[in-house]
Amino acid sequence: MQEHERLRVKRGVSVARDEEQAVKELHAAIHQSDAVLTVFYCSPNYDVAKLGAAFKRAFGDQVVLGCTSAGEIGPDGYVSDGLTGVSLASDDMAVISRRLDSLSSVQMNDGQQLAQAMLRSLDPEGQARAEGNLFGFMLIDGLSCKEEVVVASLYRGLGDVTLFGGSAADGTNFRKTYVYHDGEFREDCCVFALIKTTLPFIVFKTEHFVSSEQKLVVTEADPERRVVTEINGASAAREYARVVGLDFDHLTPTTFAAYPVVVRLGGSYYVRSIQKVNEDESLTFFCAIDEGIVLTVAKGVDIVENLKDAFAGVEASIGKPKVVLGCDCILRGLELDQRQIRDQVGAVMAANQVCGFGTYGEQYNAMHVNQTFTGVAIAEPAVAAE
Repeated sequence: MQEHERLRVKRGVSVARDEEQAVKELHAAIHQSDAVLTVFYCSPNYDVAKLGAAFKRAFGDQVVLGCTSAGEIGPDGYVSDGLTGVSLASDDMAVISRRLDSLSSVQMNDGQQLAQAMLRSLDPEGQARAEGNLFGFMLIDGLSCKEEVVVASLYRGLGDVTLFGGSAADGTNFRKTYVYHDGEFREDCCVFALIKTTLPFIVFKTEHFVSSEQKLVVTEADPERRVVTEINGASAAREYARVVGLDFDHLTPTTFAAYPVVVRLGGSYYVRSIQKVNEDESLTFFCAIDEGIVLTVAKGVDIVENLKDAFAGVEASIGKPKVVLGCDCILRGLELDQRQIRDQVGAVMAANQVCGFGTYGEQYNAMHVNQTFTGVAIAEPAVAAE
Protein backbone atom coordinates (compact mmCIF):
# COMPACT_ATOMS: atom_id res chain seq x y z
CA MET A 1 0.00 0.00 0.00
CA GLN A 2 2.84 2.38 0.79
CA GLU A 3 3.95 2.55 -2.84
CA HIS A 4 0.49 3.80 -3.86
CA GLU A 5 0.43 6.52 -1.20
CA ARG A 6 -0.40 9.83 -2.88
CA LEU A 7 -0.85 11.91 0.27
CA ARG A 8 1.78 11.87 2.99
CA VAL A 9 0.68 13.37 6.29
CA LYS A 10 2.68 13.99 9.45
CA ARG A 11 1.03 15.32 12.61
CA GLY A 12 2.70 16.28 15.86
CA VAL A 13 2.47 18.13 19.15
CA SER A 14 4.70 19.70 21.77
CA VAL A 15 3.88 20.97 25.22
CA ALA A 16 7.38 22.31 25.87
CA ARG A 17 7.25 25.79 27.39
CA ASP A 18 10.46 27.02 25.76
CA GLU A 19 9.77 28.31 22.25
CA GLU A 20 12.92 26.86 20.67
CA GLN A 21 12.34 23.46 22.23
CA ALA A 22 8.66 23.40 21.24
CA VAL A 23 9.44 24.15 17.59
CA LYS A 24 12.31 21.65 17.63
CA GLU A 25 9.98 18.91 18.87
CA LEU A 26 7.24 19.78 16.39
CA HIS A 27 9.72 19.98 13.52
CA ALA A 28 11.05 16.52 14.37
CA ALA A 29 7.51 15.15 14.27
CA ILE A 30 6.07 16.81 11.16
CA HIS A 31 8.81 18.10 8.86
CA GLN A 32 8.77 16.78 5.30
CA SER A 33 11.29 18.16 2.82
CA ASP A 34 8.69 18.00 0.04
CA ALA A 35 5.75 19.36 2.05
CA VAL A 36 3.44 21.60 0.04
CA LEU A 37 1.68 22.94 3.14
CA THR A 38 2.49 23.02 6.86
CA VAL A 39 -0.04 24.34 9.38
CA PHE A 40 0.37 24.91 13.12
CA TYR A 41 -1.57 26.31 16.07
CA CYS A 42 -0.09 27.60 19.29
CA SER A 43 -0.98 28.66 22.81
CA PRO A 44 -1.06 32.46 23.25
CA ASN A 45 1.27 31.99 26.22
CA TYR A 46 4.26 31.55 23.92
CA ASP A 47 6.36 34.60 23.06
CA VAL A 48 5.26 34.97 19.44
CA ALA A 49 8.43 36.81 18.38
CA LYS A 50 10.61 33.96 19.64
CA LEU A 51 8.25 31.29 18.33
CA GLY A 52 8.00 32.91 14.90
CA ALA A 53 11.76 33.21 14.58
CA ALA A 54 12.17 29.56 15.56
CA PHE A 55 9.64 28.48 12.91
CA LYS A 56 11.38 30.52 10.24
CA ARG A 57 14.74 28.93 11.05
CA ALA A 58 13.32 25.42 11.25
CA PHE A 59 11.08 25.37 8.16
CA GLY A 60 12.92 27.79 5.85
CA ASP A 61 10.98 28.84 2.76
CA GLN A 62 8.26 26.19 2.96
CA VAL A 63 4.63 27.34 3.00
CA VAL A 64 3.87 27.52 6.73
CA LEU A 65 0.66 29.01 8.12
CA GLY A 66 -0.43 29.26 11.74
CA CYS A 67 -2.10 31.26 14.47
CA THR A 68 -2.63 31.64 18.19
CA SER A 69 -5.48 29.65 19.65
CA ALA A 70 -7.91 28.93 22.46
CA GLY A 71 -6.74 25.35 22.73
CA GLU A 72 -5.16 23.02 20.20
CA ILE A 73 -6.15 19.68 18.65
CA GLY A 74 -3.34 17.21 18.01
CA PRO A 75 -2.77 13.51 17.27
CA ASP A 76 -4.23 12.43 20.63
CA GLY A 77 -7.09 14.93 20.78
CA TYR A 78 -7.30 18.19 22.70
CA VAL A 79 -4.14 19.88 23.95
CA SER A 80 -3.98 22.67 26.51
CA ASP A 81 -1.32 25.37 26.31
CA GLY A 82 0.76 23.66 23.62
CA LEU A 83 1.82 23.62 19.99
CA THR A 84 0.34 21.32 17.37
CA GLY A 85 0.86 21.02 13.64
CA VAL A 86 0.60 19.01 10.44
CA SER A 87 2.42 18.81 7.13
CA LEU A 88 1.00 17.63 3.81
CA ALA A 89 3.12 16.32 0.95
CA SER A 90 1.69 15.18 -2.37
CA ASP A 91 2.46 15.41 -6.08
CA ASP A 92 -1.31 15.81 -6.49
CA MET A 93 -1.50 19.06 -4.52
CA ALA A 94 -0.42 22.64 -5.19
CA VAL A 95 -0.78 25.54 -2.76
CA ILE A 96 -0.39 29.30 -2.88
CA SER A 97 -0.89 31.64 0.07
CA ARG A 98 -1.40 35.38 0.20
CA ARG A 99 -2.20 37.93 2.89
CA LEU A 100 -4.64 40.78 3.40
CA ASP A 101 -3.06 43.40 5.67
CA SER A 102 -4.60 46.43 7.40
CA LEU A 103 -7.96 44.77 7.96
CA SER A 104 -9.09 47.84 9.90
CA SER A 105 -9.54 49.55 6.51
CA VAL A 106 -10.37 46.54 4.32
CA GLN A 107 -12.99 46.94 1.60
CA MET A 108 -15.20 44.35 -0.09
CA ASN A 109 -13.26 44.48 -3.35
CA ASP A 110 -9.91 43.82 -1.60
CA GLY A 111 -10.67 40.19 -0.87
CA GLN A 112 -12.44 39.73 -4.18
CA GLN A 113 -9.44 40.97 -6.16
CA LEU A 114 -7.03 38.87 -4.10
CA ALA A 115 -9.05 35.71 -4.65
CA GLN A 116 -9.34 36.33 -8.38
CA ALA A 117 -5.60 36.95 -8.70
CA MET A 118 -4.89 33.71 -6.83
CA LEU A 119 -7.25 31.80 -9.11
CA ARG A 120 -5.48 33.18 -12.18
CA SER A 121 -2.12 32.14 -10.73
CA LEU A 122 -3.02 28.62 -9.58
CA ASP A 123 -5.65 27.70 -12.15
CA PRO A 124 -5.17 29.96 -15.21
CA GLU A 125 -7.25 27.76 -17.53
CA GLY A 126 -10.04 27.30 -15.01
CA GLN A 127 -9.88 23.51 -15.33
CA ALA A 128 -9.43 22.75 -11.63
CA ARG A 129 -12.28 25.07 -10.74
CA ALA A 130 -14.56 23.43 -13.33
CA GLU A 131 -13.71 19.98 -11.98
CA GLY A 132 -14.20 20.95 -8.32
CA ASN A 133 -10.52 20.48 -7.48
CA LEU A 134 -10.00 23.70 -5.50
CA PHE A 135 -10.71 24.83 -1.94
CA GLY A 136 -9.72 27.79 0.21
CA PHE A 137 -8.46 28.02 3.79
CA MET A 138 -8.26 31.25 5.80
CA LEU A 139 -6.85 32.27 9.18
CA ILE A 140 -7.76 35.74 10.39
CA ASP A 141 -7.06 38.03 13.36
CA GLY A 142 -9.88 37.05 15.70
CA LEU A 143 -10.15 40.52 17.24
CA SER A 144 -10.31 42.39 13.94
CA CYS A 145 -14.13 42.29 13.76
CA LYS A 146 -13.65 42.08 9.99
CA GLU A 147 -14.40 38.40 9.39
CA GLU A 148 -17.76 39.09 7.75
CA VAL A 149 -16.46 41.41 5.04
CA VAL A 150 -13.28 39.39 4.43
CA VAL A 151 -14.90 35.98 4.04
CA ALA A 152 -17.75 37.37 1.94
CA SER A 153 -15.34 39.18 -0.37
CA LEU A 154 -13.01 36.18 -0.76
CA TYR A 155 -15.93 33.89 -1.53
CA ARG A 156 -17.30 36.35 -4.07
CA GLY A 157 -13.94 36.37 -5.84
CA LEU A 158 -13.73 32.58 -5.80
CA GLY A 159 -17.14 32.01 -7.30
CA ASP A 160 -18.21 28.48 -6.50
CA VAL A 161 -14.96 27.38 -4.83
CA THR A 162 -15.66 26.25 -1.25
CA LEU A 163 -13.68 27.72 1.62
CA PHE A 164 -13.41 27.39 5.38
CA GLY A 165 -11.40 29.01 8.12
CA GLY A 166 -11.04 30.14 11.68
CA SER A 167 -10.46 33.29 13.70
CA ALA A 168 -7.19 33.31 15.66
CA ALA A 169 -7.70 33.31 19.41
CA ASP A 170 -6.03 34.36 22.65
CA GLY A 171 -7.31 31.75 25.10
CA THR A 172 -10.04 33.46 27.12
CA ASN A 173 -8.10 36.74 27.31
CA PHE A 174 -9.47 38.58 24.23
CA ARG A 175 -6.48 40.95 24.15
CA LYS A 176 -4.31 40.13 21.11
CA THR A 177 -4.53 37.46 18.43
CA TYR A 178 -1.86 36.66 15.85
CA VAL A 179 -1.65 34.97 12.46
CA TYR A 180 1.64 33.52 11.18
CA HIS A 181 2.63 33.94 7.53
CA ASP A 182 5.81 34.51 5.58
CA GLY A 183 8.06 33.93 8.56
CA GLU A 184 6.43 36.00 11.30
CA PHE A 185 3.35 36.53 13.46
CA ARG A 186 1.15 39.47 12.49
CA GLU A 187 -1.92 41.35 13.74
CA ASP A 188 -4.73 43.01 11.76
CA CYS A 189 -4.37 40.60 8.86
CA CYS A 190 -5.85 37.55 7.18
CA VAL A 191 -3.87 34.74 5.55
CA PHE A 192 -5.58 32.93 2.72
CA ALA A 193 -4.41 29.72 1.07
CA LEU A 194 -5.81 28.32 -2.14
CA ILE A 195 -5.28 24.59 -2.59
CA LYS A 196 -5.55 22.70 -5.87
CA THR A 197 -5.75 18.92 -5.64
CA THR A 198 -7.14 15.86 -7.38
CA LEU A 199 -7.20 14.02 -4.05
CA PRO A 200 -10.66 13.35 -2.58
CA PHE A 201 -11.67 16.16 -0.21
CA ILE A 202 -14.72 17.77 1.32
CA VAL A 203 -15.17 21.13 3.06
CA PHE A 204 -17.79 20.72 5.78
CA LYS A 205 -19.29 22.18 8.94
CA THR A 206 -21.34 20.95 11.84
CA GLU A 207 -23.11 22.56 14.77
CA HIS A 208 -25.09 20.79 17.48
CA PHE A 209 -28.05 23.17 17.73
CA VAL A 210 -31.58 23.30 16.37
CA SER A 211 -33.93 26.30 16.41
CA SER A 212 -36.71 26.78 18.96
CA GLU A 213 -39.85 28.91 18.87
CA GLN A 214 -38.35 31.68 21.03
CA LYS A 215 -37.74 34.81 18.94
CA LEU A 216 -35.57 37.86 19.62
CA VAL A 217 -35.92 40.92 17.40
CA VAL A 218 -32.83 43.17 17.37
CA THR A 219 -34.23 46.69 17.76
CA GLU A 220 -30.97 48.60 18.33
CA ALA A 221 -27.44 47.56 17.39
CA ASP A 222 -23.98 48.70 16.32
CA PRO A 223 -22.86 46.05 13.77
CA GLU A 224 -19.36 47.52 13.42
CA ARG A 225 -18.70 46.92 17.12
CA ARG A 226 -20.83 43.73 17.18
CA VAL A 227 -22.86 45.23 20.01
CA VAL A 228 -26.62 44.76 20.43
CA THR A 229 -28.17 47.38 22.69
CA GLU A 230 -31.85 46.48 22.51
CA ILE A 231 -33.82 43.29 21.91
CA ASN A 232 -37.62 43.43 21.56
CA GLY A 233 -37.37 47.12 22.54
CA ALA A 234 -35.82 46.36 25.93
CA SER A 235 -32.31 46.13 27.42
CA ALA A 236 -30.56 43.48 25.33
CA ALA A 237 -29.03 41.49 28.18
CA ARG A 238 -32.12 41.57 30.39
CA GLU A 239 -34.43 40.63 27.54
CA TYR A 240 -32.17 37.78 26.46
CA ALA A 241 -32.11 36.49 30.05
CA ARG A 242 -35.90 36.77 30.33
CA VAL A 243 -36.61 34.94 27.08
CA VAL A 244 -34.29 32.03 27.82
CA GLY A 245 -35.41 31.88 31.47
CA LEU A 246 -32.11 32.80 33.12
CA ASP A 247 -31.07 35.07 35.98
CA PHE A 248 -29.65 38.29 34.55
CA ASP A 249 -27.06 38.47 37.34
CA HIS A 250 -25.64 35.08 36.38
CA LEU A 251 -25.05 35.46 32.66
CA THR A 252 -21.61 33.95 31.94
CA PRO A 253 -19.66 32.64 28.92
CA THR A 254 -20.82 29.15 29.90
CA THR A 255 -24.43 30.36 29.84
CA PHE A 256 -23.96 31.84 26.39
CA ALA A 257 -22.40 28.60 25.19
CA ALA A 258 -25.48 26.69 26.36
CA TYR A 259 -28.03 29.18 24.95
CA PRO A 260 -26.79 30.66 21.66
CA VAL A 261 -29.05 32.20 19.06
CA VAL A 262 -29.35 31.38 15.38
CA VAL A 263 -30.29 33.38 12.30
CA ARG A 264 -32.04 31.92 9.25
CA LEU A 265 -30.34 32.76 5.95
CA GLY A 266 -31.07 31.11 2.61
CA GLY A 267 -33.05 28.32 4.22
CA SER A 268 -30.27 27.39 6.67
CA TYR A 269 -29.61 28.35 10.28
CA TYR A 270 -26.29 29.85 11.37
CA VAL A 271 -25.19 30.24 14.99
CA ARG A 272 -24.62 33.72 16.41
CA SER A 273 -22.98 33.53 19.83
CA ILE A 274 -22.74 36.10 22.63
CA GLN A 275 -19.31 37.01 23.97
CA LYS A 276 -20.16 39.11 27.03
CA VAL A 277 -22.54 41.43 28.87
CA ASN A 278 -21.44 45.06 28.98
CA GLU A 279 -21.90 47.52 31.84
CA ASP A 280 -24.75 49.28 29.99
CA GLU A 281 -26.59 45.92 29.71
CA SER A 282 -25.83 45.62 26.01
CA LEU A 283 -24.48 42.38 24.56
CA THR A 284 -21.28 41.94 22.57
CA PHE A 285 -21.48 39.14 20.01
CA PHE A 286 -18.79 37.14 18.21
CA CYS A 287 -20.48 38.13 14.91
CA ALA A 288 -21.90 41.35 13.51
CA ILE A 289 -25.63 41.69 14.21
CA ASP A 290 -27.77 44.16 12.24
CA GLU A 291 -30.85 45.99 13.48
CA GLY A 292 -34.08 44.31 12.41
CA ILE A 293 -32.60 40.82 12.40
CA VAL A 294 -34.81 38.15 13.94
CA LEU A 295 -32.81 35.80 16.13
CA THR A 296 -34.08 32.46 17.36
CA VAL A 297 -32.95 30.87 20.61
CA ALA A 298 -31.24 27.57 19.82
CA LYS A 299 -31.56 24.24 21.60
CA GLY A 300 -28.58 21.94 21.90
CA VAL A 301 -28.40 18.33 20.78
CA ASP A 302 -25.76 15.78 21.76
CA ILE A 303 -22.40 17.25 20.71
CA VAL A 304 -20.64 13.87 20.70
CA GLU A 305 -23.19 12.14 18.47
CA ASN A 306 -23.42 15.21 16.25
CA LEU A 307 -19.66 15.17 15.66
CA LYS A 308 -19.64 11.41 15.04
CA ASP A 309 -22.43 11.86 12.50
CA ALA A 310 -20.50 14.63 10.77
CA PHE A 311 -17.42 12.44 10.39
CA ALA A 312 -19.56 9.52 9.24
CA GLY A 313 -20.88 11.80 6.50
CA VAL A 314 -17.32 12.76 5.57
CA GLU A 315 -16.28 9.11 5.32
CA ALA A 316 -19.34 8.26 3.23
CA SER A 317 -18.40 11.05 0.84
CA ILE A 318 -14.63 10.61 0.39
CA GLY A 319 -13.56 7.59 2.42
CA LYS A 320 -11.63 7.58 5.69
CA PRO A 321 -9.77 10.93 5.94
CA LYS A 322 -5.98 10.94 6.24
CA VAL A 323 -6.17 14.43 7.66
CA VAL A 324 -8.78 16.95 8.77
CA LEU A 325 -7.83 20.61 9.16
CA GLY A 326 -10.34 21.80 11.74
CA CYS A 327 -11.57 25.04 13.30
CA ASP A 328 -13.43 24.48 16.57
CA CYS A 329 -15.24 27.32 18.36
CA ILE A 330 -14.01 28.29 21.83
CA LEU A 331 -17.60 28.07 23.10
CA ARG A 332 -17.77 24.42 22.10
CA GLY A 333 -14.73 23.89 24.30
CA LEU A 334 -16.43 25.64 27.23
CA GLU A 335 -19.38 23.29 26.86
CA LEU A 336 -17.11 20.25 26.79
CA ASP A 337 -15.48 21.38 30.02
CA GLN A 338 -18.81 22.13 31.68
CA ARG A 339 -20.10 18.66 30.78
CA GLN A 340 -16.71 17.03 31.50
CA ILE A 341 -16.58 15.32 28.10
CA ARG A 342 -13.51 16.97 26.56
CA ASP A 343 -11.59 13.68 26.55
CA GLN A 344 -14.51 11.89 24.92
CA VAL A 345 -14.77 14.42 22.10
CA GLY A 346 -10.99 14.57 21.82
CA ALA A 347 -10.98 10.84 21.13
CA VAL A 348 -13.40 11.39 18.24
CA MET A 349 -11.11 14.11 16.88
CA ALA A 350 -8.05 11.85 17.17
CA ALA A 351 -9.80 8.95 15.47
CA ASN A 352 -10.56 11.20 12.50
CA GLN A 353 -7.02 12.62 12.12
CA VAL A 354 -7.91 16.19 13.12
CA CYS A 355 -5.28 18.91 13.45
CA GLY A 356 -7.08 22.02 14.61
CA PHE A 357 -7.57 24.82 17.09
CA GLY A 358 -10.03 26.63 19.32
CA THR A 359 -11.27 29.72 17.50
CA TYR A 360 -13.01 33.03 18.15
CA GLY A 361 -15.22 32.33 15.13
CA GLU A 362 -15.43 30.11 12.09
CA GLN A 363 -15.83 30.75 8.38
CA TYR A 364 -17.75 28.59 5.91
CA ASN A 365 -18.09 29.70 2.29
CA ALA A 366 -19.43 33.28 2.51
CA MET A 367 -20.42 33.13 6.17
CA HIS A 368 -18.79 33.99 9.49
CA VAL A 369 -20.36 31.77 12.15
CA ASN A 370 -20.00 30.74 15.80
CA GLN A 371 -20.21 27.58 17.90
CA THR A 372 -19.44 25.54 14.82
CA PHE A 373 -16.78 23.09 13.73
CA THR A 374 -15.58 23.80 10.19
CA GLY A 375 -12.89 22.02 8.26
CA VAL A 376 -11.62 20.17 5.25
CA ALA A 377 -11.11 16.42 5.17
CA ILE A 378 -8.67 14.97 2.64
CA ALA A 379 -8.39 11.27 1.83
CA GLU A 380 -6.26 8.88 -0.17
CA PRO A 381 -7.89 7.95 -3.51
CA ALA A 382 -9.50 4.54 -3.53
CA VAL A 383 -7.25 1.91 -5.11
CA ALA A 384 -9.02 0.02 -7.86
CA ALA A 385 -9.13 -3.74 -7.37
CA GLU A 386 -6.81 -5.58 -9.71
